[in-house]
Amino acid sequence: MTAPLSVKDFVSGIQGGEISVVENASHIIKEIEKRNPEYNHFNLFDAKNVLQQAERIEKEIKKGRKGKLLGVPVSVKDCICVKGVESRAGAKILSGYKPVFDATAVRKVREEGAIILGKTVQDEFGFGTFSVNVTAGKIPLNPLDKQRSCGGSSGGAAGFTALTQHTHAALAESTGGSIAAPAAFCGVSSITPTYGLVSRYGLMDYASSLDKIGSMGKTIEDASLLLQVISGKDAMDGTSLDSKPFGKENMKGIAIGLPKEFFSAVKNDKLVSEVRKKIDSAKELGAKIVDVSLPLNAEYGIAAYYLIAMSEASTNLAKYCGMRYGFEKPLSGTFNEYFSDVRSEAFGTEAKRRILLGTFARMSGFRDAHYLRAMKARTKLINEFKSAFKKVDLIALPSMPIVAPKFSEIEKLTPLEHYAMDICTVPPNLCGLPHSTIPVGKVKGTDLPSSLMLIADHLQESKLVSFSSALEGLK
Repeated sequence: MTAPLSVKDFVSGIQGGEISVVENASHIIKEIEKRNPEYNHFNLFDAKNVLQQAERIEKEIKKGRKGKLLGVPVSVKDCICVKGVESRAGAKILSGYKPVFDATAVRKVREEGAIILGKTVQDEFGFGTFSVNVTAGKIPLNPLDKQRSCGGSSGGAAGFTALTQHTHAALAESTGGSIAAPAAFCGVSSITPTYGLVSRYGLMDYASSLDKIGSMGKTIEDASLLLQVISGKDAMDGTSLDSKPFGKENMKGIAIGLPKEFFSAVKNDKLVSEVRKKIDSAKELGAKIVDVSLPLNAEYGIAAYYLIAMSEASTNLAKYCGMRYGFEKPLSGTFNEYFSDVRSEAFGTEAKRRILLGTFARMSGFRDAHYLRAMKARTKLINEFKSAFKKVDLIALPSMPIVAPKFSEIEKLTPLEHYAMDICTVPPNLCGLPHSTIPVGKVKGTDLPSSLMLIADHLQESKLVSFSSALEGLK
């Protein structure tokens, strides 16, 4: 089967009358209905609703409707609110919750003519690296090998992006690597933006100072087009930032930094070999390869991240008590007894672990020693990146330290071993830096992809996208 059209070419085909929105929607509906029971990439999918959206857009096109995403099918991670559609963030405790509004990111893609396909599967509230901590829905399976993980927490988004034979882009979300990890494991391209570039209005919080809505696509070009649509200042989110169009930048003389600490942390030599091969090819673009050092991020990144993330998660999850949203039980006992019963039954094991650890870290008497100390450490880590960016334009490293693992291998990992898998993805997320992932080939002797991560300084998405796209195009 031929590769699907890029988002840009697909929209041109729609506007030129060569492609029917309804006919294309019918084809992708059939694909999902056939494949989803096998791979579990969608939590919620309503074929009738998708077709109604397509019919409405087709009528509007006849009246002159335009849009950067006209007729493009866009999937939405389950933690991003879609009006009238059950939105659970992968969590049992939100079962039955239907938002009465669209998240700003969803509203923006609708305004550009996109079709909302449905909600993709994720780890409960984003708690995980492998999409195995799902309490609402089934664990998504890697389309390259169903015995392996899609990665987490945006596992369903990456899995479907890799699987589909149709033009598609995915709205995903990252707190500590939840876009980069699944993109790497499934062999698709992704962009996680600067913290604040995309409004978080309508995003179900994991950790408020870390959460970022981003994009996935078959290519960086597709992911970039979607990201540009959803970026920008929003009156509903005081942390949101102004955005500028991502222009094409000259790559000649661009300096790419290789942090030795992260390459040495990856023990899979075959995976590293593919990544280094792709980085070496950057010389064809006129890039210079420079060694850099990020020792503080390599040593303290994971510890600082999990202290901050769990502390903020324990606060954000306090509102889920069985009375405001989703899951509920018949009222009985005192308030504390009722809330405890609901939370004990409806939260998964990983959510309970993070609530307990986060609550401990911010308790009176421990807050200074743990949470505030981690926040101070984050400032040091940001400054280390800033120093590196005085010498280089971008930093390159493997997206993940392993290839997509089998579920049987994941079962043997301790919680600390789970967290340690985030060594490459946590630093840029903790520091709010934009980063991309691009597949760079198959690991020798396997059919599994290896993936390269590129990190830019704050609000340098144009540079990041330009180089990522150029590098992705090199054979």
